[in-house]
Order: sequence, then structure tokens, then C-alpha cells
Amino acid sequence: MKRFHILLLVLLLGTTTAFAQESNDRETPDAVAIDTLCTADKFKKVILFDDYTWEYLELERPDIDEESLMANWDTEAIHAYKEIDVSAMPDSVTLILRDSTHKFCMPAKGYVISRYGWRHKRPHRGIDIPQHIGDSIHSAFDGIVRISEGSSNTGGYGNLVIVRHPNGLETYYAHLSKILVKENEVVSAGEVIGLAGSTGRSTGPHLHFETRYMGKAFDPERVVDVTNNCLRTDTVTIYKQYYNPASQYSNRAVAVQPSSTPTQSHASTSTSSKVYYTIRKGDNLGKIAKKYHTTISKLCKLNHIKETTILQIGRKLRVR
Repeated sequence: MKRFHILLLVLLLGTTTAFAQESNDRETPDAVAIDTLCTADKFKKVILFDDYTWEYLELERPDIDEESLMANWDTEAIHAYKEIDVSAMPDSVTLILRDSTHKFCMPAKGYVISRYGWRHKRPHRGIDIPQHIGDSIHSAFDGIVRISEGSSNTGGYGNLVIVRHPNGLETYYAHLSKILVKENEVVSAGEVIGLAGSTGRSTGPHLHFETRYMGKAFDPERVVDVTNNCLRTDTVTIYKQYYNPASQYSNRAVAVQPSSTPTQSHASTSTSSKVYYTIRKGDNLGKIAKKYHTTISKLCKLNHIKETTILQIGRKLRVR
């Protein structure tokens, strides 16, 4: 009966703290943990002990500056950054994939049955890894879920999860049989975000995995080594040529790298590249400057306008 009371108490913790306090002074210092329960916060658990006491267990929460990931944040459109053409993309960008703060996990183990590139006269913008229905699919890096959508709204992707990561990458996980995360949810590298399936345009259970930067897909095998279930390198430099469906990791000659190499940073772009933004309803110079981590005065100088200039919807504004 006492344990039933404790369980009831713990269940109440998800909605109120008025009925109980954490038991810091247990009757038995070496009490044995007998159960672990979830709370409303997935990064906080409750441990129950055999002396009828309990305490919180704080799990490691990903170190993510959520506000910095909100540029072109859209929970309805599958592909973000539609207003930016490939021609306006940076010539190159170097991204940190893994460091002491951010980890990596292979989204699914196996081998590649269909590579990035042209397939049946259509671009295949990811890689396919065969799975059994119900196999766990993991987030490759820490991030925030931008899309968590069922088959009816994703076209050939089927049940789809898209995670945006602190370095600016987005990873796609398609054809899932079940989605286990919600939009705007913070996820850790290795967290199970769905179960493998064969939903959407699929001929059998597998994971369709994509890597994109500013909405533009490039070969995931430049980042992951599926054969050895590991990351190829802790940093990756993405060149504009990589967004071409013919630019495969296995075909290095298709994407000749420029002779100059940009300075490595968390998300750096070459200074010679130009990036444009299409003005939308509700935009102002301050909002756009914040989105692209610049200043109003720099935007005015780049576009030969004044701070009082009226922004016309549909006009392209140079931001870099």
C-alpha cells in the first residue's frame, strides 16, 4: 500500500509540485533503486527507492541555442530556404559535426542499397539503408525537430521527421512506420525518433536519409560512413558543386574543390559569396538583420538603401 502511495505521488509530479517534496534524507542511506519513472520533462526522471523515498535524476540536455536555429523555421513546408537559389549559396561552408559538446550517432545500421544521385531519370537526394519494420531510427546529431509529419502531407517521403542541428545542417528520416517525436522538440544525438517502415513511395522497409544545408541536399556519404557505422570526419567542407545530384561522394571528380580553403568555424561561409533574401509580409530590416546575424547599416550599404526605405514584398534583398 505504501508503494502505491509513492507511485501516485510521482504521477502527480508531472502536473503539480504542491503535494510532495523530494526526499533528500532517506531512512536508509544505501537504499536500492527499484523503479524509474518519466515526468513531463523527458530530460528529468524520478527514481524510486526501496525505503519509500524518491529523488530526481537530471539527464544530460543538449547544449543548443534554440533561437539561433529559427532562421527560415517552417513546420509546414518540407523544404526550408526555398527563396534561396543554389546560385546564391556560399561557394563553400565548413561545419563542425562533432566536438566535446555535440555527439554523433549512426541513424541506422546496415548498408546502402540506393545512393545519392540520378535514379530512373529523377534525382535521388539521399541514401537508402534497408531495415526491418519497427527497427529503431536515431537522430544523427543533437537538434530540434522542424518537421514531424505523416504520409498524407509529405509526398513520397511517407512518415517523415526532419531535425535541424546547431551547425545549420538538417537531416531527413523518411518512410517511418511510426514517429516518436513532435515538432519543436529538442532531441539528443542517438535518441530514437521513429521506427523504420515502408510508408510513402517505397518498395520495401528502409530508411531514406538525407543531409541538407540551407535546404539544399548533398550526398550524405560525405558525412557518414555507412559501412563502418561512423562519422567520416569531425568537420566537413561543403562546396556549392555538391548540391548537384551528379556530385556523389564515390565520384570525387564531379565536384572539383576550389584551391582556396575557408577558415574553419562552426558555420562559416566564404566572404566572396552573395546571399539574397526575398522580402515577405511582415518583414523589416531589423528582423532580417537578426535572421542573418548582421546589422541594419550593413544591409543598407549592401543594397544602397536607407533605414527608412519601404520594403516591397517580393523584392530580393542582399544579406551577404
